Amino acid sequence: MIEAMKFVHIAAIALWTAGLVGLPSLYVQRAAITDDQSLYRLQKTVRFAYTNILSPAAFTAVASGVALIFLREVFVPWFSLKLGFVALLGVAHVLTGLVIIRLFREGEGYPAWRCAAATVLTALTVLAILLLVLAKPATLPLELPAALSEPGGLRRLLDPLNPWSVTPSTTP
Repeated sequence: MIEAMKFVHIAAIALWTAGLVGLPSLYVQRAAITDDQSLYRLQKTVRFAYTNILSPAAFTAVASGVALIFLREVFVPWFSLKLGFVALLGVAHVLTGLVIIRLFREGEGYPAWRCAAATVLTALTVLAILLLVLAKPATLPLELPAALSEPGGLRRLLDPLNPWSVTPSTTP
């Protein structure tokens, strides 16, 4: 059961991250297109890749990852850091969707420097996740709060910042 879930998780991550790294190279092609038919074909390809391949892969990667957390009971500091990098992939996914919405409006473009930056930053995030998963360091070079490696710890850590938090009254 665990091996099958790991396979699904790794396959979904591979598909998701490959798409996040590769899509910016399609965006750059927008500038070279002059006719409406080619522009429509590029837009259709990009939207199909995002909505029918990347987004389901992202959902499957996250869902299978959550299932693996419960199957393996992983509560170690490196895993918390890994989840932080996965959150960055989620941010990159959302930003990719926003770029797609804006990119095909009249007069829009996607500069090559942005393509390079998005590709490099996404690849570095994926590399960081891969290194953390393969190395599984017992300690981290930076000290994370102990609450981040405990179930429910983040809530305890952030509860004092919650303006709607109900604290017991200290008056007699």
